[in-house]
Amino acid sequence: MKFKDFLSSIGIGSLKVETVVEMPHLEEGETLNGTVYLDGGDGDQTIDFIELNVIKLVEDTRDDSDFDFYETVIGKQSMEFAGSVKSKETVMQQFEIMPDERWIVDHPKAKLILRTVVHVKNGVNAQDEDEITYGTYES
Repeated sequence: MKFKDFLSSIGIGSLKVETVVEMPHLEEGETLNGTVYLDGGDGDQTIDFIELNVIKLVEDTRDDSDFDFYETVIGKQSMEFAGSVKSKETVMQQFEIMPDERWIVDHPKAKLILRTVVHVKNGVNAQDEDEITYGTYES
């Protein structure tokens, strides 16, 4: 194993991911569209698959929890990825997710997050998060 491959396998100089959403604010009937950009970093990266999760994140203090935030996955999409991302190469993968009624934010301290996780074979998964909105919150 080459030293560069070893560093990549433990996450040093490894794959970077950035998700670009075309319209971060969606109204009813609109589709969440975007592109996942994969940057190969300092070594070749073999990708197993890409996972997109729409998460409702709520800030709330609860007596039964040590955490001030809790999250619920309300939408999920997996994208197959054939092959690898070469060193210093950028690859684009487009996606489309159709919202449903679970995307409606009904809590004043809630928000929607699009979390992208790129599952790297024998390596450290790369991740990106972006805030999105669906409809409007009515107080």
